[in-house]
Amino acid sequence: MKLVHWLVLGCVVALPLSASAQWQWLDKNGKKVFSDQAPPPDVPEKNILRRVGPPPKARSTANPNVDAIPVETEAAAAPKAADGPKPTGVDKELEERTKKAEADEKAKQAAEAAKIAKAKADNCALARQGKATVDSGVRIARVNAQGEREIMDDAARAAEQKRLQTVINSDCK
Repeated sequence: MKLVHWLVLGCVVALPLSASAQWQWLDKNGKKVFSDQAPPPDVPEKNILRRVGPPPKARSTANPNVDAIPVETEAAAAPKAADGPKPTGVDKELEERTKKAEADEKAKQAAEAAKIAKAKADNCALARQGKATVDSGVRIARVNAQGEREIMDDAARAAEQKRLQTVINSDCK
């Protein structure tokens, strides 16, 4: 168990080292600059004190065309050719999460469509029942804004029949 404690302590002590600046250079005024980004292009190579990766290779000044074309050694070129299939850049886990999110979205849309269809079916049934009641000729009373009961006259009955028929036409397809 002590070994585990020492390993955890070592990881905790080493953790801040990963957050240190990766680039260090001298600016125009001679001050040291620490950053996690590369220095601006106007900083000469001799002023870069610490960098990410190896320093660039010295370039030949005899042939200016050599400077424009990066030179690869045979040892560096051989592993690239022998790698086999190149990665496609697509993360399988990301693809799975995307597919799951799309499936969830489709399920939500299907549930919403089912909910709307059920509401339309309920409205259709109520409208048909109401139209049957209005068409039967039975006296129908309603409560007005003052809370009083009013018996529907022929004009109100015709308006109600028209409204219910509109609901039936829209919801009972």
